[in-house]
Amino acid sequence: MNWMTGFHAVEEALAAGRPLDRIVIARGRHGDRVEAVVRLAKSRSVPVRFEDRQQLDRLAGTREHQGIAALAAAKPAVELEDLLREKNALGLLVLLDGIEDPHNLGAIVRTSLAAGAQGVVIPERRAAGLSDTVERASAGALAHLPVARVKNLVRAMEQIKEAGYWLVGLDERAEKSFTEVDLKGPVGIVLGSEGEGLHELTRKRCDFLVSIPTTGPVKSLNVSVAAGVMLFEAVRQRGITK
Repeated sequence: MNWMTGFHAVEEALAAGRPLDRIVIARGRHGDRVEAVVRLAKSRSVPVRFEDRQQLDRLAGTREHQGIAALAAAKPAVELEDLLREKNALGLLVLLDGIEDPHNLGAIVRTSLAAGAQGVVIPERRAAGLSDTVERASAGALAHLPVARVKNLVRAMEQIKEAGYWLVGLDERAEKSFTEVDLKGPVGIVLGSEGEGLHELTRKRCDFLVSIPTTGPVKSLNVSVAAGVMLFEAVRQRGITK
């Protein structure tokens, strides 16, 4: 992924308005220069995270980073409010609870666009960002589908519900099948992370929990495949044809 390191590179990128997925600063790094970067990042709606120096070394791929690095984004994220204002005839959103694999995120973006979704919602932390890898995995779909990044996914779910959406979470433990829930109205499909699935607080905020029945020893699908199954069930129920 395209990481830039050092204060000069990060400051220049912010000043130029270059899309940045996030800025990571080593814990314990203080001073006027750090504060200036944080202020400018906030004004540009760029998330700033403070991580242990070893984690920053790993992310940046070097120890020569002055305690700061930024991940370039393929495109800027949108605000959730803007995404909700752009509600289309389908009223279909995809919410991702901590998808960390950029290839999965790119595949979900591609499938979401193909199914007519109005956008995707992802959290700022513990999730893949809008990197070049995501753009390539989406096969160009990222350029056409809005993606909103939110500080708190649970709070965003409440906001989405207040806007008139039902939230349907995919959980392999759910007794109700994905075909047994009404997906014809405004709905947000909520998908969990590759390893853990939905976090408990996220599960509790869903209006319905459904599962995709499987046979054989494998009890769950890859999250990008599961997204396709859910999205095109919504397309089927709505009788959408070209």
